[in-house]
Amino acid sequence: MSQSVITRRWPPRELALTMLFLAPAVAGLGAFVVFPLFQAVYLATMGSDILGNPTRFVGLRHFQELVTPEFGAVLARTAGFTLLVVVAGVLLPLALAVPLSQRLPGMRVFRTLFTLPFAYSASAASVVWLLMLNPAMSPVNWLLRLVGVSAPGWTTDSGWALVTVAGVTVWMVSGFNLLVLAAGLAGLDEQVLEAARIDGATGVRHFTGIVLPMISPSLFFVIVTTTLTALQSLGQPQVMTDGGPNGATSTLVYSIFNQAFHNNNSNYGLASAQGLVLLIVGVLLAAVQFGVIERRVHYR
Repeated sequence: MSQSVITRRWPPRELALTMLFLAPAVAGLGAFVVFPLFQAVYLATMGSDILGNPTRFVGLRHFQELVTPEFGAVLARTAGFTLLVVVAGVLLPLALAVPLSQRLPGMRVFRTLFTLPFAYSASAASVVWLLMLNPAMSPVNWLLRLVGVSAPGWTTDSGWALVTVAGVTVWMVSGFNLLVLAAGLAGLDEQVLEAARIDGATGVRHFTGIVLPMISPSLFFVIVTTTLTALQSLGQPQVMTDGGPNGATSTLVYSIFNQAFHNNNSNYGLASAQGLVLLIVGVLLAAVQFGVIERRVHYR
């Protein structure tokens, strides 16, 4: 498209105004996305001194350091953690949204109570649940003892620590997911639902064959956002377990934090290489979600 065509379609004043409105978004994209990406690539190929300053070009050495059983275990923990959070963080709010969407007395109060965790920060939620699971004062352990069940070491047992951190993350994301799914259920076309009932669609068949397809855009949205939240979770493992015990809760994001900042570490090259791995994992998951799951979404 030539300059004269652009000028005819968009007068200089409108073009200047458009550029003015675009400038903040482009500046933010460059400062917080493009520049950090190129900086990560640069640091991933550079060696550093004790203060983390780049000193010499090392090529792919940092990526070669990631080809170890230890980093494979980090990826496996990240996958398990993400799977736990996404499955529970979507199914639990969905199960709650169905009864809470009914027009019954007091439902607004229950919706407000169930969505309160959305207001908590990761650090605040982690501290609250550390107190809730503290062996000396845990109401959760007290309830388990009432039914004759011995409470495990929620944050000290390697077999339970990752599940505990995932559970707290599910508790945090459930409020937002509940809001989205409840809004989707509230917007259902009553005429379509009534026609389905007349045709004999009731119970589970009615929910899976009629309701789920109609709220599939909302469902797809919460799957994507919950996946991103799980992949980026740092505050929960840092505050609750500090990556332990014995690295049982050291996910990919925590490993990046550990290499770059924890205990005065400054291995920015290795941390940047891990950050690029996280980027690749995120892109692959997005490709699967938008290429496979979105095909089952029914947009109206």
